[in-house]
Formats: sequence, C-alpha cells, structure tokens
Amino acid sequence: MRPTISPSHERAVSAGPVKHYYPDPDHTPDGYRDDDEPVARITENPLWQRENVVLTSIGIDIGSAGTQVLFSRVHLARQSVDLSTRFLIVDRETLFESPVSLTPYAGERLIDARALGGIVDDAFADARLHPNQIDTGVVLLTGEALRRENAEPIAHVLSEKCGELVCASAGHHMEAMLAAHGSGAVRLSSQRQLRLLNIDIGGGTTKLSVLEGGRIVATAALHIGSRLIAFDDDGVIERLEPAGREHAQRVGLDVSRGTRLDESQRAAIAAGMADALVDALSPQPSQAALALYLTDPIGSVADIDAVLCSGGVAEYVYERESREFGDLGKALGAALRARLDTGALPGELLTDSRGIRATALGCAEFTAQLSGNTSYIGAAERTLPRRDLTVVRPPLASSDTIDSAAVSNSIAEHLRTRDIDATDQALVLAFHYDSTPRYENLRSFAAGIADALAVRAANGLPIYIILDADIAMSLGNLLHDEFVPDCDLVVLDGLELWDFDSVDIGAVREPSMTVPVTIKSLVFRDVDDGVRPRELVGRRSRDQAAAVTS
Repeated sequence: MRPTISPSHERAVSAGPVKHYYPDPDHTPDGYRDDDEPVARITENPLWQRENVVLTSIGIDIGSAGTQVLFSRVHLARQSVDLSTRFLIVDRETLFESPVSLTPYAGERLIDARALGGIVDDAFADARLHPNQIDTGVVLLTGEALRRENAEPIAHVLSEKCGELVCASAGHHMEAMLAAHGSGAVRLSSQRQLRLLNIDIGGGTTKLSVLEGGRIVATAALHIGSRLIAFDDDGVIERLEPAGREHAQRVGLDVSRGTRLDESQRAAIAAGMADALVDALSPQPSQAALALYLTDPIGSVADIDAVLCSGGVAEYVYERESREFGDLGKALGAALRARLDTGALPGELLTDSRGIRATALGCAEFTAQLSGNTSYIGAAERTLPRRDLTVVRPPLASSDTIDSAAVSNSIAEHLRTRDIDATDQALVLAFHYDSTPRYENLRSFAAGIADALAVRAANGLPIYIILDADIAMSLGNLLHDEFVPDCDLVVLDGLELWDFDSVDIGAVREPSMTVPVTIKSLVFRDVDDGVRPRELVGRRSRDQAAAVTS
C-alpha cells in the first residue's frame, strides 16, 4: 500500500488568506503579510534574490514508537567574502510541529502505509501547506520501523510525494549522532566544555553518545526500548518484539502475545531494562548486558561530567509527561530517573533536553556550487551526472607527513561507524586536506584511499572524491595511474562537505569545464553564538544555480 497525500491539502491552503514570509527588517513585526495586501518588497528585487534564499522545509521522523512531522522556514544569505557561492543560515523558524503519533504497524513485518500516509496528510492540512510548497526536507526511518520489510519503499514514496527530500535510513551509529545533535547535547558539551553522555531511549533501541567539548567521540546502541512490549488497556500484550520477550525472561516472566501483564510485572520488566542499561555502562559489564549491544560496547563512562536524556522515554525521565500509551515508557522513565537520582550513573542530570523531538530533524538545505577546473573526471559519460551520493567525511590527521595506513584505517573506521557498505553503496568521500601537497604526501594519500576502497574498485564501481584543497587533478592522476587504473574516478576540489550531507553532481559545463554540485545537508544548530561549518549551506533551483555560480 502506498502512502497518500490527499488533495484536501489544496483546499486547506486556499481556505482564507495565505501568509507569506518576508525576511526584511522593514516589514511588519510578525514577519507576515496577507495576500490581499500586495506590497513591493525588497524580497522581490532580483539582486536580493541572488543573495538570499528562503526555504520551506519538512522533517518526517518515523521511529520505532512515534512518528512526527515538522515544518520550518529557513532564510539563507550568501557570504560576502571571497566571492563565495555558499549561503549562511541567518534565520530559522519552526512553522508547525505535528502531534507525536504512534508509528502504525500492520502485523509483525510491515508498516501500515495507509495509516502512515494519513499522519502525513493530517500534518500538511493542519500546517496549511501543500507538498508543492515544500522546497526541501528529510524522511528519516529509525529503529524497529527501519526493520520492517516495506520501510524503504515507503520512505521513497514519501520523499517523492512530499517535495524534494533527502531519504535517510539511520543505522545505529548515525541515529546516536543525530540524537546527540537534536537533543542539544553537542551544544551543551561545547558551551560548558563537558564530557557528556547522551542517552536516547526510544521505542525499540537506546542510543548512546559520549561527547567531549562539543565533539562526539563514541556512539553505541542497545536493544532496550519502551515499545518492545505493547499492550491494550487491560494489560494484554498486543505486540511483542523478540527483545521484549528476552527482557521479560530476565526478570522471570514467560510472556507471549495475549499474555496479561499487571502493573507490578510491567514495572519489573522496566526496572530490569534500567538495571541492564546501568550494567552495560559500568566499567565491567556482565555478559548479559554485553549481549544487549547492537554495536560494539561504548566502554566505561565513569569519568562523565553530566548526562542528558532524549527520545520518547526522556519525557518521563524529566516528568514532563504523565499519560501512558500502552507500552513500558512511563515505567522505564521512572526506573531510569530513580537510578540517575541515586548516582547509579555518574554525572549531573541536565534538564534542558529537547526530549522526544531530538531526532525529528528540521530540514535539509541545498546549495549549488561549482567545482573548479582543476577537477579530475574520468569517463564522464558513465560517471556523471549522479544524484543522491551519501557523503562520508573521514578525519585526516593534520600533519606534514601523510601515512597511507592511517588514511586507510580512518576511512574504514568511519564507514563502519556510519553503517555504510563501501562495496556497493552510492557514496562520495569528502576530505579536509591541509597537509603539504608534495608528491610523497599525495601518493600516500592516494594509496590509503585505494586500499580502503579496494573491494569497491575490484567490483568495477566508480569512486567519487571531493576535497576542499585544490589537489583534485593531481590526486586523480595518481589514483588512476598507480593504484586503480581500471576504475572510473571523479575527483573534485574547492568544496567543503560534511557527514550527513548528500550531493548531486551535474554534467561537465563547457567551455569552463566546471561541474555543478548540489549539496543537501542535514542542519544542526548546535552553537548559539554563530553558525557551525556544517551550516554553511543554502539552495538554489537548477535555473537559479546557474545565475549564482556563473
């Protein structure tokens, strides 16, 4: 069943004067004006439009337990230095947040596509928006929802029906990172220079992130969640995940669908989950706790300064929610709060978390840029254009000498933590290169890349690389001549990309021999007093892009 976007949205939008946003300081205080009061604005000036972009964005977060839809409006302005084509986010406004609905399932193996489409339909209607008004955004599937057989086709249908969206299926490490950004943990760790643990407890999994000074240094996930067991008003189990049965067995309860659980039994299962989490984070976790990890263990957190909680269960940890929704959320939140209050987990409990909204990312912004004419493009007829290449940005050590083994290991580890299979997935490697561009360094750099992607090259798949330094032609020639002569290569430079970006690479423009690149970035506003590098993004339509970059 395909999700639907009903035509009723058009009626909802046209029912009364439509408000439009004019982000100029001379306008009315609320920033809006009715359609029946046309006024010539600076925003209608072609010069203003060349330097500013206003986007309407959607975020659709389909999680194990909850589904929510957020709409926002983002104003971006072009940088005024170095003739840059990048755009800074200068203002972001949340237009509408839908209620959090239970993610609808059809049995044990499928998401209920019709019901999910209804949730999205209702959000558009309540926001008084239509899909053709959406410029950008993201469809994000996580946890148990991602495991359903029809998760991927549903995500692609939504991304097509709701506008020009990025479709992201978040693995455990990626979801942990998204939660750390969305909860505010990155911002708090940076502002207060804390070693901070973010605990994001959802319906199917618990994601862990350790942060130091605003940098995520470790991530992990465990099979602990509030909706691994779901029941009706009488306590009769209606949905039971395998991990939920195992948690019940650990506290001496043999359960199945149709089993009735009283309040004390539900509390016992939740307490067992909370104890298992404490055990998993201890210096010497038990084998039972280690078995709950869906990733490598995160290691000891004994030296943590503070803890922040996010996800749906966080609403109970912080006592913001008192209702129950037919799962273990309330009991699990109370059990975890009790262990935090008694010091079973180290560090102060911080309270300024975004809770259940943490991974409902607001939007994806686009920017169009041109790579310079120093690019290396092999077999353009086969390699270009390409759409929706996932960006992977492995860290490179800042050193005067490059070690090829270190480069290879960094790429391999970063691919692992991003849950990306380089042997068959469409991706682009992005690098910040600040070492001396002498031959020995470039050759070691090329050798490390070739070693990390050896299986990909052997499978005959193209390799895409984007750098911020002007070394693309030299690097491409070295890769082709000495390491992967039979592999199609595209190496572009002069562009800065980040993890969570996705890019479209256009065809070669003649006679300039440049390549247009459209960057689609998940945006995190983690720092209050400025814009982080990953936020140096904007968007133009394909026609407008030519005007900006030519």
